[in-house]
Amino acid sequence: MSHTQTPYGTLDTSIFKRFANIRLLACDVDGIFSDGRIYLGNDGAELKAFHTRDGYGVKALMKIGVEVAVITGRKSQIVEDRMRALGLRYIIQGQEDKQQALQDIAGQMKLNTEQIAAMGDDMPDLGMFRQAGIKISVPDGHPVVIQQADFITRCQGGFGAVREVCDMILQANHQLTQIHGISL
Repeated sequence: MSHTQTPYGTLDTSIFKRFANIRLLACDVDGIFSDGRIYLGNDGAELKAFHTRDGYGVKALMKIGVEVAVITGRKSQIVEDRMRALGLRYIIQGQEDKQQALQDIAGQMKLNTEQIAAMGDDMPDLGMFRQAGIKISVPDGHPVVIQQADFITRCQGGFGAVREVCDMILQANHQLTQIHGISL
């Protein structure tokens, strides 16, 4: 088995090569873009933390023509605001059938399974996995999700996991060091 060197360590070359085909990265939010915790204030305000490196990675992917979508079962204005600020066209919130949501996006974009990567950490995300050519989870994802994943990030959700996947796609497309000066 051959391996490819990435900034995050070595990766099986057969998996790495599949990243070059990706034209859509579909992600859950809680546990992927955030650490999965929801902070509630006394006034009922909900807070989430997003990592700027993930934002940079998303913007870099979009600059090379790879779309990024978020599909989440919860609804949050914070998510809407952050993802709009990053320029995402596909922000699907309050969606329990993530498989159908991803299928709809793939249909609009005219993509086949091999062109889709799905990133999730818990059982509701398995629907996205059924539509994806590369299934990705984080190290602290649910054990069933990790078992079904093709790739487990080294970074935790909310701490650069999305950026790690973006970097894999960029590197597989020979663009990792070509993208500079993107504002978040």
